This record gives sequence, structure tokens and C-alpha cells, in this order.
Amino acid sequence: MKRVGLFTFILVLAASTATAQDPSPSATPTPFPLPSPYAPDAVLPVEPPPIAPNFQAPPRPLPSSERVGVDLANQVTLTLEEAIERALKNNNDIDTSRNDVQIAEFNLRGARGAFDPLLAAESYYESATTPTASAIGGAVNGAVTQTRYFGTGGVTGFMPWYGGNYSARFDSTRQTTSNTNSFLNPQYPTVVNLTYTQPLFRDFKIDNNRRQIAIARKNLSLSDAQFRQRAIEVIAQVEQAYWNLAFALRNLQVQIDAVKQARTQLESNQRQVAKGILAPIDVVAATAQITTFEQGVYTAQEDVTRAENTLKTLLLADRTSADWSRPITPVSPITLEPPRVGLEIALTEALKNRPEITQLETNAEINKINESYFRDQTKPQIDLVGSYTSQGLAGTETAAAINPATGLSRVPGNLVGGYFNSLGNLITQDYPTYRIGIAISLPWGNTTAKANLGRTLVEGTRIGNQRAQAEQVIEAEVRNAVQALRSAEARLASASASRASAEQLLSSEQRQFAAGTTTTYLVLQRQNELLAARRRELQAQTDLNRAISEFQRSTGTTLTANNVTVSTTGNRDLRITKGVSRFFK
Repeated sequence: MKRVGLFTFILVLAASTATAQDPSPSATPTPFPLPSPYAPDAVLPVEPPPIAPNFQAPPRPLPSSERVGVDLANQVTLTLEEAIERALKNNNDIDTSRNDVQIAEFNLRGARGAFDPLLAAESYYESATTPTASAIGGAVNGAVTQTRYFGTGGVTGFMPWYGGNYSARFDSTRQTTSNTNSFLNPQYPTVVNLTYTQPLFRDFKIDNNRRQIAIARKNLSLSDAQFRQRAIEVIAQVEQAYWNLAFALRNLQVQIDAVKQARTQLESNQRQVAKGILAPIDVVAATAQITTFEQGVYTAQEDVTRAENTLKTLLLADRTSADWSRPITPVSPITLEPPRVGLEIALTEALKNRPEITQLETNAEINKINESYFRDQTKPQIDLVGSYTSQGLAGTETAAAINPATGLSRVPGNLVGGYFNSLGNLITQDYPTYRIGIAISLPWGNTTAKANLGRTLVEGTRIGNQRAQAEQVIEAEVRNAVQALRSAEARLASASASRASAEQLLSSEQRQFAAGTTTTYLVLQRQNELLAARRRELQAQTDLNRAISEFQRSTGTTLTANNVTVSTTGNRDLRITKGVSRFFK
């Protein structure tokens, strides 16, 4: 193989020598085949038509260095805790979730209203004329006319235990008649009726009313979990936006420092050019470096505005807030020490604390309630029914009530009198009616109840699958978060060392440049390296804080880590407890 390579090299050298000795156009070099591992040149596409040929941006003054829409003299210093507190107070998503909880509370109250007694009353006047073709009908001119003033009132409702329902009713009437055979006219019949129905099989353990209350109670817990989840998400977003703004501001300072350093280098080059030590082109090189760094300043300034507006969107209640025109200055120190938590402990905490798991557990409990109810509906309907009725009657005795033979009244004395006599007969319960029995009802096939039961069983399986999937996602998120913590910490250590080295290299290069042993190009290159190293260190610091925030979110400890408590009554207020460590231990 070595001989073949040497032979090939000799042939190429000979061909090159021959071409160099005969530069005339008629001299054609001997074609030399490329070795097989080399492919021919790729075919390039057809060049496009010229677009804005010879374009050159005209020289113009730089725009104002002031940021758009904010007054730099009216700063808002903000700690991370204050930012979280303002977000929890003003964020529209938090308010929406709080409204959902309030709606769930009203739904629970409404479901409990099924056991409110229903009061009902009715009264009317009635006149009825009935034709009669009987001598004993007491008709006058072939008809009987009856008039009455009728009133009724009562209460019905459901019992909160064992599925029973009750009814109580009181009827009161003043009745007159043209019947000549009537013994009392007018008369005052009164009736009290009490009824109670007790399920013995279906609806005994659970009925629809108790089911709806149980579901509404679980839905309230579900809304609470959703509210907590939304609070966690908002806090995580605020933390991310806060550290992004801190990075953007520090990066802007780094870019400005780079411009200042480049300007100092330009002044040095200008002095040395004036002394004849450097060529004028070194001034051009230093000027180009300045303009490049100035572009970085304006890009960094735009990044500050974007990061600040993202944070303000989370903190401010609406677009009319005066703080939109005030720049935000983050003052919380950068955290350089991540939480020291093992993977197994983090996974245990996540499965215990994550609101997603709580929501799935609540959904499973709601499905169990439905399963219990629909299974109960497949049973036959067997009810114990009991009723009690007491009647009262009184009235004015008529001529028909007198026995012609004896001259005595045919009406018992306790029935002669007015309305209050009728009530007295009612209270003394002289005329009671009792009833007790069993009512049985069984839909043939009961297909609907069986189908509902089958659906809830399938729903239970589906919720189980969703939980397994959610636990997998949590497993991956926690593992990623723990790895991100370790990686961010390592990157920060490496970036800090790299920045320190870049500072030393630039300082050394500048000393050599002052001694005349190096070039402007190398000095500018060291400046670029230091700028990049400082930016990487800032990014690594920001990434570490972002990783801490993501770790807290993935383990479900964002609220406790930030000392946020949620009230379980009223408007679900979110409060921050002062003086407690922020980090999950």
C-alpha cells in the first residue's frame, strides 16, 4: 500500500510539473483519474436572478438607546417572592380557576337542595250543578247545585337517609248544596293525610339525590385540585420569566461592558497608529469589533423588553396598569445551590403531591359512586308504603236531619257546629284511616340500568389506564428534572472556570499587545471569547434556577417550596408565609 501511494504521488507531481512548464493555452494536461473513494464535484443549481444588486445600507445615526414604552427613571425593584405574590393576586388564570371552585361550591349547595321540603298550597271557589233524575237525589227542578270554597296546603320531600320520601297535606272546605236530603248545610269537611314511602331494596343504600350530592362534593375536591395545579403552573411560569428577565438584564450589562472594552482597545490602537507602531488597518479592525458588539447590545436590549413584558403579563391584572410603563429590576440573588434530593424520594413526593394524580383519584371516586348507584338500579323496586288519614266534619243542621217520627236529629251532636267543630273532630281523630303495604316494581329486562352499569365499569378501566399513563409522564418529568439539576450545576461550574480562564487569556493578550509581541486580531479574538464565556456563565446560572423551578413543579412541591398556602373556604385565597425556606428539602 505504501508503494502504491508513493507511485500515485509521483504521477501527480509529474503532471503538475508538465503543466507548469507549458503554460500556453494549447497545452492540455493529461487527465488523471480520481481514485474511487472520491466523488465528482456536485452539480450546483442555476444562479438566481440578481435581487437588489449593489445594495449597501446608507450611513445613518444610531437610534435612541432608550427602551420603548418604559421610564428608566421609575424602576420597580421586585423580589421573586413579591413577583409570585402579585401573580397569585392578579393573574387572570388564577381568578378563572378560583371561579371554577366557587361554581363547584354552588353546585354542591344546589345538590343538597334536593332535601329541602317543598311547600305547596292551593285554594279556589267552585260551583257545580249536576242533573239528577232520582227522587232520593234531593234535586230541585231536576238538578243539584253545590258550591264550595276549597283550600289545601302541604309539604313533600325526600329524606337524606335510606332514600325515603314523605308527604303531609291538609284539606279544608266550606260546602253548600241545594240537595234537599242533605243533613248539614253548609258543612265543613277537613282532612289530614300523612304518607311515607321507604325503599327496601333499590334506592335503599344510594339513590339519585345522594349520588348527586356525593358527586358534587367530589367535583369540589376536583376543582380544588385543578385550582392548585393552575397555581403551581402560574408560579412556575413566574419563576421562569423572572430568571429570564434577570438573565436578559445581566446579559445586556455584559454586552455593554464588551462595547466599552472594545472602545478602550480602539483608543489604544489609535494612539499606536499615531506613533507608527501599528498599521491603520488595526484601527479599522477595532472599529469593526465595536460595531459588532453594539449590535449585540441592541439585541440584548430587545431581549430585556421581551422578557420584561412576559413577566408583566403574568403579574399585572390588565393592560391599563400603570406598571406597564415602569421597568422591572429583579433583586433576588441567583441561587447557586440546588436541592439535594435523591431520585426515589423525588418520585415518591411527586406521586403524592402532583395535582394530576389527585384529579385522577377523584375521577375514580366519582366513577365508584356512579358504579354503586347503577348497580343498585339493577335491583327490583320494593317499597314499604304507609299512610294515615284523619277526617273532620261539622255543619249547620237542616230540616232533613230531623226524624219526622221521633222529632230527634239524625246527626250526631259532635257534627253539628261550625268550622272549628270540624277541626276539633279532626284533632280528636275520631275518623281515622290506616294503610300499610308493599309496592313492587320491576322493569322487564332492566336494560338501561345494566347498560349504565357496564359503562361505568369501562370508565373505571379507562381511568386506571389514564393514571398509569400520568404516572409514566411524572416518572419521566422527575427523572429529567433531577438530571437537569445535576447537569445545570455542572455546566455552571464549568462555565465559571471557562469565564475565569477567558479573563486571564484576554489580560495576558493585552499585555503582550502592549509589549508588541502579538496582534490586534488575537486581542479582538480574546475579547470575543470572553464575551461568549460570560454569556455562557450567565446562561448556566439562569438554567440552574430554571431547573430548580422545574424540579419543584415536577415533584408537586412548588406551593410548599414558595411557602404558598391555599385557604379551603371562601375565595380560595393564596397566601405566602414569610420566613420559611423556599426550597424542597
